Amino acid sequence: MILPEPQAVTSPLTRAAVFLVLTIEPGGEGVVRELLADVQDMARAIGFRNVEASLSCVVGIGSDAYDRVYGGPRPAGLHPFAEIRGERHVAPATPGDVFLHIKAEQLDLCFELAARLTQRLRGAAVVVDEVHGFRYFDRRDLLGFVDGTENPVGPAVGNALLVGDDDPDFAGGSYVVIQKYLHDLTTWNAMTVEQQEAAVGREKLSDIELPDAEKSPGAHTALTSIEDEDGTELEILRDNMPFGSVAGGPDGGGEYGTYFVGYTRDPAVIERMLRNMFVGDPPGVTDHLLEVSTAVTGSLYFVPTVDQLEG
Repeated sequence: MILPEPQAVTSPLTRAAVFLVLTIEPGGEGVVRELLADVQDMARAIGFRNVEASLSCVVGIGSDAYDRVYGGPRPAGLHPFAEIRGERHVAPATPGDVFLHIKAEQLDLCFELAARLTQRLRGAAVVVDEVHGFRYFDRRDLLGFVDGTENPVGPAVGNALLVGDDDPDFAGGSYVVIQKYLHDLTTWNAMTVEQQEAAVGREKLSDIELPDAEKSPGAHTALTSIEDEDGTELEILRDNMPFGSVAGGPDGGGEYGTYFVGYTRDPAVIERMLRNMFVGDPPGVTDHLLEVSTAVTGSLYFVPTVDQLEG
């Protein structure tokens, strides 16, 4: 039996990325379907100029767009991203029919592929969000902490990310949740290192996680570490990227943030993490990072296999 070929959701993290969220114009479904079937070939052609740069593009399809573009049976876990509203913090749901996660070791290759894809989609789809991500020092976010430490490795990657026998028609596919967070670095940088470590639940320099007994109830790592009924930790893959500008933000200063990209075989896992962060576990005990980080976008997509895209 030949197993379906997944998209590059399990490929190594890279130094650069371009994230594009698009909405499909009425009547543009056919153009979008044809373009999505060609994405992998386009990435290979552009990436061949420097194969060591590992250019790839992961395509995600939103719930409403899936019916418009493909029709027929639907992935079992695909649904619109639902706003999560706590007493003090909100994870908004924002429009998105197609998500393109273009990544490589070089930003120029990402940019070239993004330009080619959007040219093909002109008149059929509109870019509603575009973010250029970059690696910041030793895989740190702009808050100064290493990001993605708890990503699964080895055989655990496929088990955590790829749909299996539970939804056989879509085996090998995945789901991705994306959010754009803006950071208040002025407030964050005014905190002591000890206060920052308490908010994250890790040592800042070494990246070593604090013992559970020493974590505050609202530490980020405490709220995003979840288990199933048997006590097995539920893992996702975070392919987050910092982004920002040094000027031109709402107050005339810079706009800094983290683009969260979470891949999973079951979107309920990420949704549970987000409820813990924004509502609290127990309710009211919310993620300390939300005191300096504001989610401004949020959407959910199914990531088909290569055969599903090209078929």
